[in-house]
Amino acid sequence: MSVNKVILLGRVGRDPDVRYVAQNQPVASFTLATTDRAYTNANGVQVPERTEWHNIVMWGKNAEVAERYIRKGTQIYLEGRLRTRAWEDRNQVKRYTTEIYVDSFELLARPTAAAPGQQQPTARPAQPAGNANPNAAQQQPNNNPPF
Repeated sequence: MSVNKVILLGRVGRDPDVRYVAQNQPVASFTLATTDRAYTNANGVQVPERTEWHNIVMWGKNAEVAERYIRKGTQIYLEGRLRTRAWEDRNQVKRYTTEIYVDSFELLARPTAAAPGQQQPTARPAQPAGNANPNAAQQQPNNNPPF
């Protein structure tokens, strides 16, 4: 038996890059930062905070949701698995990268402020065309997107 499971909680480092591969299958990729807090150990030595950057990959419906709702600075919780892939660069040097392939995720917080000239992303899904009550979404206590 073996287990390949990753659980991360962090902030998105850049807007997702979404592309479409075979049979119009969406794939989103972006970076996620996780930070260990600074602390002082028992000997009085201060250890600075440390940030790790993770390469995140989402496929299918997850990629569509990422394209629509995830922006730089968004805090997300995700579960997935590690994948390492190899390729050769222009100089025929073999390179490796490790990525997190996401199985499920949850948006926890939007970015704190939009960059100048950018609109703050909204996490409310578009209303269906046939909705007779345009205020129905405002009456629901949970404003998170359904995923």
